[in-house]
Amino acid sequence: MAFTYFFRDLTALNAIKEHVIPEVRKSRYIAIWDAGCAMGPEPYSLAIIFKENLGYYEFKRLKIYATDLDEESHQFGKIIAEGIYPEESVKRIPREIFEKYFSPNNKPGHFKIADEIIRCVSFQKHDLRSLQPVRDNFGLIVCKNVLLHLQESERINVIKMFHKSLAPGGFFATEQTQKMPEKTAYLFRQVTPSVQLFQKI
Repeated sequence: MAFTYFFRDLTALNAIKEHVIPEVRKSRYIAIWDAGCAMGPEPYSLAIIFKENLGYYEFKRLKIYATDLDEESHQFGKIIAEGIYPEESVKRIPREIFEKYFSPNNKPGHFKIADEIIRCVSFQKHDLRSLQPVRDNFGLIVCKNVLLHLQESERINVIKMFHKSLAPGGFFATEQTQKMPEKTAYLFRQVTPSVQLFQKI
């Protein structure tokens, strides 16, 4: 699904703030994979949450790998690189965050993300069904709106690939409506019952 908006899942973002950031900030490099990023509001929302909760030099160590198959528009990479979004995508952002990280763009009704946020997110086309991760040692992998489109066997294999790609003790977050398959449940522990956020065992 291509359409999404900034700060769509505040409950999950708050859980990442509370449980993930205190752990991954200890790492020399902070690598995050947003698999199925659509046009970028989700990885940029993550980047802002990390910026708000990391020190200056800690944030410089953050890299978010945003990936999507992008079969229809072939525009995701361009949109993410430019960081320019319509009002419809940004209107749900908390006011203090919006004023801090967004500015009006020359295109009427559009706003541009601050360069410091844009710089830590990179896009590449990727098919999860290849079962080839974009790298390894991720502190956090986020995958929403994708797994439900896969067959059960594909879903299980993708989650196993995510598990292998995580650093020891790394985290995996998925959509609230997507339950962890029984065949992969032994690989993770659920961090909090209110959010589909898991830690690698």
